[in-house]
Amino acid sequence: MGTRRRARECALQLLYMWEFHRGLDHVGREAFWLDRGQEEPGIREFATVLVDGVVAQIERVDELIRGASLNWRIDRMATVDRNILRLATFEMLEVAETPLKVILNEAIELSKRYGSEDSSAFVNGVLDKIGSSLRPGQKK
Repeated sequence: MGTRRRARECALQLLYMWEFHRGLDHVGREAFWLDRGQEEPGIREFATVLVDGVVAQIERVDELIRGASLNWRIDRMATVDRNILRLATFEMLEVAETPLKVILNEAIELSKRYGSEDSSAFVNGVLDKIGSSLRPGQKK
């Protein structure tokens, strides 16, 4: 598994914890990383960029998701799906070196692994709309 894929997976887990605790302090983060043992270089750093970015821009990210997910309120989405959407939306906004196609594929893979049977189609549909507005012209 690639470094960035593993980092996205860790970021999803951290966001899941953050959402349930409505915060994630330094002690909680350190416990998370200690539980995982020795990680490849770069995983913790990229996961931290993603988590801190989502948390810092949660209103903006959630507004984009709201606009793209007709008939679905954010608070009614499955927690896993909601946080996969947040990660991918933030990455589209702020990590310009990652191609749109990669962001979409990674989010779909996360949803297949951690979501329900219908998660990948839902995540794909919402992110396709967001990607089209944030990165017009990029191949999907």
